[in-house]
Amino acid sequence: MNNLSFRESARPAASEASVAAIGATLEAVYRNESRRVLATLIRLLGDFDLAEEALHEAFRAALEHWPRDGLPANPRAWLVSVGRFKAIDGIRRGARFASIEDMAEQIEAIPDQTTDETADNSGDGIEDDRLRLIFTCCHPALGPDAQVALTLREVCGLTTEEIAHAFLTPAPTLAQRIVRAKAKIRDAGIPYQVPSVEELAERLDSVLRVIYLVFNEGYSASLGADLTRHDLSAEAIRLGRLLLELLPEPEPEAAGLLALMLLHESRRSARASPGGELIRLEDQDRTLWQRELIGEGAALVEVALRTRRFGPYTLQAAIAAVLAEAPSPGATDWKEIVGLYDLLLRAEPSPVIELNRAVAVAMEDGAAAGLALVEALLARGDLADYRFAHATQADLCRRLGRKDEARAAYRRALELTQQAPERRFIERRLAELDRP
Repeated sequence: MNNLSFRESARPAASEASVAAIGATLEAVYRNESRRVLATLIRLLGDFDLAEEALHEAFRAALEHWPRDGLPANPRAWLVSVGRFKAIDGIRRGARFASIEDMAEQIEAIPDQTTDETADNSGDGIEDDRLRLIFTCCHPALGPDAQVALTLREVCGLTTEEIAHAFLTPAPTLAQRIVRAKAKIRDAGIPYQVPSVEELAERLDSVLRVIYLVFNEGYSASLGADLTRHDLSAEAIRLGRLLLELLPEPEPEAAGLLALMLLHESRRSARASPGGELIRLEDQDRTLWQRELIGEGAALVEVALRTRRFGPYTLQAAIAAVLAEAPSPGATDWKEIVGLYDLLLRAEPSPVIELNRAVAVAMEDGAAAGLALVEALLARGDLADYRFAHATQADLCRRLGRKDEARAAYRRALELTQQAPERRFIERRLAELDRP
């Protein structure tokens, strides 16, 4: 076996780095690389739970050895190698298997290749284990909700609570869904690979949905101290690019999804103040918007629309392009945006899309017209626990001078909001309403 020894992989100048600096680096490696390491360990070990244990053992070993021996030349490869051998040691101890024969069979099944953690001998031309892992998690043998939940947990490292917020589902339900999905993959022998061209179409919708949910959690975190989680949105964009490269021919919705993410990402730096406070779209400094991303996203929208085979992601991206290309809030073509929302509702009926259309109607035809649509939605009960519906109702009531109704709606939105910047924004709005 070709192990990477601690001494051989360490840099000679390790003594120059302080223990504190090594610890900070280890935290950064965990934050930026742990999911990639896990995906590779799943490929090498063939088992989710075994790979997760190996990942944790590898980082424990790093915490012990890196401050003493210095940083390895390739931290990710070091972690994969150590994790793999920790797993083999565990198998040899017989903790997970019933017999010597089982142990031998399991060890034999683990490939002996660790010097390049992205090694790919599958012949599918994809050198990215996380993308391969997404297709495994999105296998048709799993239910749609299980596909998304498992991928968010295993590929991107979201917590059960974060996924539960994305699904509007109780955390214990999500946890059980993930456990059952892992068991299904193991018991059914679902292969860890990118599907063939013939299988790709039926698997693509679930993969796109997963990537978009990852991006959404990164672009607007469901809870916590920060408005955004750049690591997740950057990961989703990276996976979107890889997916587009993977497909044997241009796929409009894959292009549309990448365009949508790029166009939203272009506004990231303007969405919050230096102190982390939320800034609404109409108040953002548009000079901070990243024009390169806007240009790339708009070009992808055009490509997707020209195919005439586009769907919801492309239509959402077209809306985002109209918003991003407007030189000022007053120059935004809200009539075109309302028309695009009409098309989107026909393609994918959804109360959330209806809410977004209501906002566009309010901008085009006035707050009263938009509020009537929002209140009709809330009366139906579809968005009773959706914080943005109540926040939108509150904002439109505020604009119309209906302060008591605005206060009630803001308070309901506050009850449903767990993200700190959003909570502070709502609290400021409530304070403003209380002023004479």
